[in-house]
Amino acid sequence: MQGSKPRRNRFSQTQSAWLLLLPFLITYGLFLIYPFFRGVWISLHDWNLLAVAFNPDAKDFVGFRNYERVMWGRNIEWGFASPFWQGLGLLGLAASAFLRWVDRLSRFNAIALGMASLLLVVLPGFHPGEGGRWYDRRFWPTVGNTLVFVGLAVPGVTISALLLAAALNKQTKAMGALRTLFFLSQVLSVTVVTLIWQIMFSPRQGLIANITQAFGGTPINWLTDQQFAMAAIVIATIWWSLGIAMILFLAGLQDISADIYEAAALDNARGVKAFWYVTLPNLRRTITLVVVLQIILHFQVFGQSHLMTQGGPNDSTQVLVRYIYQTGFRDSELGRASAMAVFLFVIMGAFSVIQFVVGREDSQ
Repeated sequence: MQGSKPRRNRFSQTQSAWLLLLPFLITYGLFLIYPFFRGVWISLHDWNLLAVAFNPDAKDFVGFRNYERVMWGRNIEWGFASPFWQGLGLLGLAASAFLRWVDRLSRFNAIALGMASLLLVVLPGFHPGEGGRWYDRRFWPTVGNTLVFVGLAVPGVTISALLLAAALNKQTKAMGALRTLFFLSQVLSVTVVTLIWQIMFSPRQGLIANITQAFGGTPINWLTDQQFAMAAIVIATIWWSLGIAMILFLAGLQDISADIYEAAALDNARGVKAFWYVTLPNLRRTITLVVVLQIILHFQVFGQSHLMTQGGPNDSTQVLVRYIYQTGFRDSELGRASAMAVFLFVIMGAFSVIQFVVGREDSQ
């Protein structure tokens, strides 16, 4: 009799735990899980937003045709369209087989040469047929712009926040006030941030233009010059995103024991040496967390591009989320927009998984 009571108690605790989790699970399922799978389902249809709004049956199941149209093309055929490269690939296949047969190549090298040669045969053979064309002409350049933005913004935020946190990691009133000051930009909306930086980058009345003129230079049209527009968006984003990353690094720094620094000081590791050999190794997990969060956040960039440059000049700052928005709500092609959104989810997930794997290997 006494042995059965703990089981009933444990079962009751399990029920209580599920009861407490149930509101969160329902909310999570309704607002995250269901919309995600609904988006995947829409991506498999020819789904015109306005037509389906008036007639729910005005959609056609097209399978992966939206993905093919966006990322690959339509009416793509294969043949010997590039004789030079495909002929070179055939020669490579023959050479790999012959050299392996006479034992001049190891099995691994022969397979590697054969695979490379096979790619030379296959890939150049694809070409648009009659009435066909390659992928959506704006999609891959837009993906490239997004990768450039992420590649600049993520290291910029991470390094700036880390150095700022290291400088402010002191228990004084002044440092507390400075932490609050640097965190304030985080609470601003994207509309306010872009307005501030539009004024800053103004070639007539902006602070940067005034400083440039004071030193005898010519002000730059940051937001309308194709060479500087992306840099302007990155600078505004770094300023806006410093707060959370700085707080995470401060938490990580304060978790490092002072005894470690004292031991390092005995080995003459102070200042930069202590930062490099003590601080950074102990912040690996925090750095990984910050980088992953920044990757996920900045792949979803929209407001800065939309409000500061409208994707211009000449689509040089057009980013993927803005293009998805235009495709879905301006052009009413919701199926194609959903296919691009699923692609964005996949590459965000891939980068996050890679970063977690690398961070786990470094910590072992």
